[in-house]
Amino acid sequence: MYSNEQENHQGKTSGRGWNIVKICLLMTALPAFLALVLVNGAAQTSTSTAVPAFRIPALPYPQNALEPYISARTMSFHYGKHHQAYVDNLNRLTAGTAWAGQTIEKVIMESTGKPDEAGVFNNAAQVWNHNFFWQSMKPGGGGKPTGRLLEGIEKSFGSFDEFKTAFKAAAVSQFGSGWAWLIQEGGTLKIIKTSNADTPLAHGQTALLTCDVWEHAYYLDYQNRRPDFVQAFLDHLVNWEFAASQMKP
Repeated sequence: MYSNEQENHQGKTSGRGWNIVKICLLMTALPAFLALVLVNGAAQTSTSTAVPAFRIPALPYPQNALEPYISARTMSFHYGKHHQAYVDNLNRLTAGTAWAGQTIEKVIMESTGKPDEAGVFNNAAQVWNHNFFWQSMKPGGGGKPTGRLLEGIEKSFGSFDEFKTAFKAAAVSQFGSGWAWLIQEGGTLKIIKTSNADTPLAHGQTALLTCDVWEHAYYLDYQNRRPDFVQAFLDHLVNWEFAASQMKP
Protein backbone atom coordinates (compact mmCIF):
# COMPACT_ATOMS: atom_id res chain seq x y z
CA MET A 1 0.00 0.00 0.00
CA TYR A 2 1.06 3.55 -0.74
CA SER A 3 1.14 6.28 1.79
CA ASN A 4 -0.67 9.57 1.18
CA GLU A 5 2.71 11.21 0.64
CA GLN A 6 3.58 8.67 -2.08
CA GLU A 7 0.21 9.18 -3.77
CA ASN A 8 0.62 12.95 -3.77
CA HIS A 9 4.11 12.63 -5.22
CA GLN A 10 2.88 10.34 -8.00
CA GLY A 11 0.01 12.75 -8.76
CA LYS A 12 2.41 15.67 -9.08
CA THR A 13 4.76 13.66 -11.26
CA SER A 14 1.90 12.52 -13.49
CA GLY A 15 0.62 16.10 -13.81
CA ARG A 16 4.05 17.43 -14.75
CA GLY A 17 4.39 14.70 -17.36
CA TRP A 18 1.04 15.60 -18.94
CA ASN A 19 1.97 19.26 -19.01
CA ILE A 20 5.22 18.39 -20.79
CA VAL A 21 3.25 16.36 -23.34
CA LYS A 22 0.89 19.29 -23.97
CA ILE A 23 3.81 21.70 -24.39
CA CYS A 24 5.45 19.34 -26.90
CA LEU A 25 2.21 19.05 -28.88
CA LEU A 26 1.81 22.83 -28.95
CA MET A 27 5.39 23.33 -30.09
CA THR A 28 4.88 20.77 -32.85
CA ALA A 29 1.65 22.40 -34.08
CA LEU A 30 2.78 26.03 -33.68
CA PRO A 31 4.88 26.31 -36.89
CA ALA A 32 2.04 24.93 -39.01
CA PHE A 33 -0.44 27.27 -37.33
CA LEU A 34 1.77 30.31 -37.86
CA ALA A 35 2.32 29.35 -41.51
CA LEU A 36 -1.44 29.11 -42.03
CA VAL A 37 -1.96 32.53 -40.46
CA LEU A 38 0.73 34.06 -42.67
CA VAL A 39 -0.70 32.49 -45.84
CA ASN A 40 -4.23 33.66 -45.03
CA GLY A 41 -2.98 37.14 -44.16
CA ALA A 42 -1.04 37.38 -47.40
CA ALA A 43 -4.06 36.21 -49.40
CA GLN A 44 -6.30 38.80 -47.74
CA THR A 45 -3.73 41.54 -48.32
CA SER A 46 -3.34 40.51 -51.96
CA THR A 47 -7.11 40.53 -52.47
CA SER A 48 -7.65 43.87 -50.77
CA THR A 49 -4.81 45.63 -52.58
CA ALA A 50 -5.29 44.08 -56.05
CA VAL A 51 -5.32 46.82 -58.69
CA PRO A 52 -7.63 46.32 -61.70
CA ALA A 53 -5.83 46.17 -65.04
CA PHE A 54 -8.08 48.93 -66.44
CA ARG A 55 -9.28 51.89 -64.44
CA ILE A 56 -11.62 54.76 -65.22
CA PRO A 57 -9.69 58.02 -65.67
CA ALA A 58 -10.66 61.03 -63.61
CA LEU A 59 -12.87 63.54 -65.37
CA PRO A 60 -11.00 66.63 -66.60
CA TYR A 61 -13.53 68.83 -64.77
CA PRO A 62 -16.05 68.55 -61.88
CA GLN A 63 -19.29 66.73 -62.62
CA ASN A 64 -21.30 69.96 -62.43
CA ALA A 65 -18.89 71.94 -64.62
CA LEU A 66 -20.88 71.50 -67.85
CA GLU A 67 -24.15 72.81 -66.45
CA PRO A 68 -26.65 73.95 -67.58
CA TYR A 69 -26.02 72.04 -70.82
CA ILE A 70 -25.23 68.71 -69.14
CA SER A 71 -26.37 68.36 -65.54
CA ALA A 72 -24.38 66.91 -62.68
CA ARG A 73 -27.11 64.27 -62.38
CA THR A 74 -26.54 63.15 -65.96
CA MET A 75 -22.79 63.10 -65.40
CA SER A 76 -23.15 61.04 -62.24
CA PHE A 77 -25.05 58.35 -64.13
CA HIS A 78 -23.14 58.59 -67.41
CA TYR A 79 -19.64 58.69 -65.94
CA GLY A 80 -20.17 57.03 -62.58
CA LYS A 81 -22.46 54.20 -63.72
CA HIS A 82 -22.30 53.60 -67.49
CA HIS A 83 -18.63 54.37 -68.09
CA GLN A 84 -17.62 52.56 -64.90
CA ALA A 85 -19.64 49.51 -65.95
CA TYR A 86 -17.70 49.25 -69.22
CA VAL A 87 -14.43 49.36 -67.26
CA ASP A 88 -15.64 46.73 -64.80
CA ASN A 89 -16.85 44.45 -67.61
CA LEU A 90 -13.55 44.81 -69.45
CA ASN A 91 -11.59 43.84 -66.34
CA ARG A 92 -13.80 40.81 -65.83
CA LEU A 93 -13.54 39.70 -69.47
CA THR A 94 -9.76 40.12 -69.72
CA ALA A 95 -8.76 38.79 -66.30
CA GLY A 96 -6.13 36.10 -66.70
CA THR A 97 -5.66 36.79 -70.42
CA ALA A 98 -2.77 38.33 -72.35
CA TRP A 99 -4.83 41.54 -72.59
CA ALA A 100 -4.79 42.20 -68.86
CA GLY A 101 -2.44 45.13 -68.34
CA GLN A 102 -2.20 45.99 -72.04
CA THR A 103 -3.19 49.40 -73.40
CA ILE A 104 -6.84 49.91 -74.23
CA GLU A 105 -5.82 50.67 -77.82
CA LYS A 106 -4.07 47.30 -78.15
CA VAL A 107 -7.12 45.46 -76.82
CA ILE A 108 -9.37 47.24 -79.34
CA MET A 109 -7.12 46.57 -82.31
CA GLU A 110 -6.65 42.89 -81.45
CA SER A 111 -10.33 42.16 -80.71
CA THR A 112 -11.99 44.09 -83.54
CA GLY A 113 -13.73 41.98 -86.17
CA LYS A 114 -13.58 38.82 -84.05
CA PRO A 115 -17.09 37.55 -83.23
CA ASP A 116 -15.85 35.42 -80.35
CA GLU A 117 -14.27 38.51 -78.77
CA ALA A 118 -17.23 40.84 -79.32
CA GLY A 119 -17.72 41.36 -75.59
CA VAL A 120 -14.11 42.41 -75.13
CA PHE A 121 -14.21 44.73 -78.13
CA ASN A 122 -17.51 46.37 -77.19
CA ASN A 123 -16.45 47.16 -73.64
CA ALA A 124 -12.91 48.22 -74.56
CA ALA A 125 -14.19 50.47 -77.36
CA GLN A 126 -16.80 52.02 -75.10
CA VAL A 127 -14.15 52.78 -72.48
CA TRP A 128 -12.00 54.48 -75.13
CA ASN A 129 -14.93 56.32 -76.71
CA HIS A 130 -16.03 57.72 -73.36
CA ASN A 131 -12.51 58.75 -72.41
CA PHE A 132 -12.38 60.67 -75.71
CA PHE A 133 -15.86 62.16 -75.26
CA TRP A 134 -15.06 63.71 -71.87
CA GLN A 135 -11.99 65.37 -73.38
CA SER A 136 -14.02 66.60 -76.36
CA MET A 137 -15.86 68.95 -74.00
CA LYS A 138 -14.90 71.65 -71.55
CA PRO A 139 -16.63 74.27 -69.41
CA GLY A 140 -17.13 77.40 -71.49
CA GLY A 141 -16.50 75.49 -74.71
CA GLY A 142 -18.05 75.87 -78.12
CA GLY A 143 -17.29 78.85 -80.27
CA LYS A 144 -15.00 78.46 -83.24
CA PRO A 145 -11.64 76.72 -83.67
CA THR A 146 -8.57 78.56 -84.93
CA GLY A 147 -5.41 77.88 -86.85
CA ARG A 148 -4.81 74.69 -88.76
CA LEU A 149 -8.00 73.01 -87.53
CA LEU A 150 -10.20 75.84 -88.78
CA GLU A 151 -8.35 75.83 -92.09
CA GLY A 152 -8.93 72.09 -92.40
CA ILE A 153 -12.63 72.43 -91.60
CA GLU A 154 -13.12 75.22 -94.13
CA LYS A 155 -11.19 73.28 -96.78
CA SER A 156 -13.13 70.06 -96.19
CA PHE A 157 -16.65 71.43 -95.59
CA GLY A 158 -16.70 74.85 -97.25
CA SER A 159 -17.19 76.86 -94.06
CA PHE A 160 -17.41 76.40 -90.30
CA ASP A 161 -21.19 76.87 -90.40
CA GLU A 162 -21.51 74.17 -93.04
CA PHE A 163 -19.43 71.87 -90.85
CA LYS A 164 -21.76 72.47 -87.88
CA THR A 165 -24.81 71.72 -90.01
CA ALA A 166 -23.29 68.50 -91.33
CA PHE A 167 -22.06 67.36 -87.91
CA LYS A 168 -25.46 67.94 -86.33
CA ALA A 169 -27.20 66.09 -89.17
CA ALA A 170 -24.91 63.08 -88.67
CA ALA A 171 -25.43 63.02 -84.91
CA VAL A 172 -29.19 63.42 -85.11
CA SER A 173 -29.66 60.87 -87.90
CA GLN A 174 -27.63 58.12 -86.20
CA PHE A 175 -30.27 55.44 -85.74
CA GLY A 176 -30.33 54.09 -82.21
CA SER A 177 -27.21 54.29 -80.09
CA GLY A 178 -23.89 55.53 -81.40
CA TRP A 179 -21.47 58.38 -81.93
CA ALA A 180 -20.82 61.29 -84.29
CA TRP A 181 -17.17 62.01 -85.07
CA LEU A 182 -14.90 64.53 -86.72
CA ILE A 183 -11.96 62.50 -88.05
CA GLN A 184 -8.81 63.05 -90.07
CA GLU A 185 -7.81 60.83 -92.98
CA GLY A 186 -4.58 62.02 -94.50
CA GLY A 187 -4.99 65.72 -95.22
CA THR A 188 -8.79 65.57 -95.24
CA LEU A 189 -11.28 66.03 -92.40
CA LYS A 190 -14.47 63.98 -92.46
CA ILE A 191 -17.63 63.54 -90.43
CA ILE A 192 -18.67 59.97 -89.72
CA LYS A 193 -21.10 58.23 -87.41
CA THR A 194 -20.63 54.86 -85.74
CA SER A 195 -23.16 52.50 -84.20
CA ASN A 196 -23.06 51.22 -80.65
CA ALA A 197 -19.42 50.77 -79.57
CA ASP A 198 -17.77 51.10 -82.98
CA THR A 199 -14.89 53.55 -83.02
CA PRO A 200 -12.64 55.21 -85.65
CA LEU A 201 -9.64 53.68 -83.92
CA ALA A 202 -10.71 50.23 -85.13
CA HIS A 203 -10.64 51.47 -88.74
CA GLY A 204 -7.29 53.22 -88.69
CA GLN A 205 -8.87 56.67 -88.60
CA THR A 206 -7.70 59.58 -86.45
CA ALA A 207 -10.47 60.89 -84.20
CA LEU A 208 -10.49 64.61 -83.47
CA LEU A 209 -13.86 65.11 -81.79
CA THR A 210 -16.88 63.05 -80.79
CA CYS A 211 -20.43 63.51 -79.54
CA ASP A 212 -22.08 60.63 -77.69
CA VAL A 213 -25.66 60.11 -78.89
CA TRP A 214 -26.51 57.09 -76.77
CA GLU A 215 -29.67 58.09 -74.90
CA HIS A 216 -27.95 57.86 -71.51
CA ALA A 217 -25.77 60.80 -72.62
CA TYR A 218 -28.68 63.24 -72.72
CA TYR A 219 -32.06 61.75 -71.80
CA LEU A 220 -32.27 63.04 -68.23
CA ASP A 221 -31.72 66.59 -69.49
CA TYR A 222 -33.27 66.58 -72.97
CA GLN A 223 -35.56 63.51 -73.07
CA ASN A 224 -36.20 62.80 -76.78
CA ARG A 225 -34.78 66.13 -77.98
CA ARG A 226 -31.49 64.85 -79.35
CA PRO A 227 -31.16 67.81 -81.80
CA ASP A 228 -31.19 70.25 -78.86
CA PHE A 229 -28.48 68.27 -77.09
CA VAL A 230 -26.26 68.20 -80.19
CA GLN A 231 -26.76 71.91 -80.74
CA ALA A 232 -25.77 72.63 -77.13
CA PHE A 233 -22.72 70.42 -77.59
CA LEU A 234 -21.59 72.40 -80.64
CA ASP A 235 -22.43 75.85 -79.33
CA HIS A 236 -21.34 75.58 -75.68
CA LEU A 237 -19.29 72.47 -74.93
CA VAL A 238 -16.86 71.55 -77.72
CA ASN A 239 -13.20 71.64 -76.69
CA TRP A 240 -11.59 72.83 -79.92
CA GLU A 241 -8.13 72.96 -78.35
CA PHE A 242 -8.33 69.24 -77.64
CA ALA A 243 -9.55 68.51 -81.18
CA ALA A 244 -6.67 70.52 -82.65
CA SER A 245 -4.16 68.64 -80.48
CA GLN A 246 -5.27 65.33 -82.03
CA MET A 247 -4.43 66.36 -85.60
CA LYS A 248 -1.65 64.51 -87.35
CA PRO A 249 1.01 66.41 -89.33
